[in-house]
Amino acid sequence: MSPMNYILQHKQIEEKINRLAHEILENTFEEPVLFIGGISGNGSLLAQSLSDIIKQNTRQQIVVFDLDVDKENPWDHPIQLSIAESELKNGYIILVDDVLNSGKTMQYALVKLLERPTKSIKTVALVDRTHRRYPIKADFVGLSLSTTLKERVEVSLSPNNYQAYLV
Repeated sequence: MSPMNYILQHKQIEEKINRLAHEILENTFEEPVLFIGGISGNGSLLAQSLSDIIKQNTRQQIVVFDLDVDKENPWDHPIQLSIAESELKNGYIILVDDVLNSGKTMQYALVKLLERPTKSIKTVALVDRTHRRYPIKADFVGLSLSTTLKERVEVSLSPNNYQAYLV
């Protein structure tokens, strides 16, 4: 295995999550209810962390939910939500994932969320790579990063040991 090139360490990731939460709050403070959906895995962990910070700073009702997405073959398995889809009707939704790479996972998650009318959907990525195959952009980004096509960004959100690195 090649040596890892760390791009973010624990404290830096915590700072990025804190800043993202405050950016979301600044842009949504007029919404009475905010739905924060994390894409399975690290997206769900980030959604919960963002929610915890936002809840400390607002009276808004925050509803956190998970989207179970097969990241390799999202078209082969239906996307499952941890809340009833009807709850999201006309909702203000924040969709969260750890790395925005090709845009495939976020694209399929958005298609699922758009099956019902929504007020707004905003996207969040801790790390935004610049290589896109799908027309997706993140509204809130922790770190934008240019990489080669061969490089991959990995994020580990182990308790007390957050890391992001190139492999």
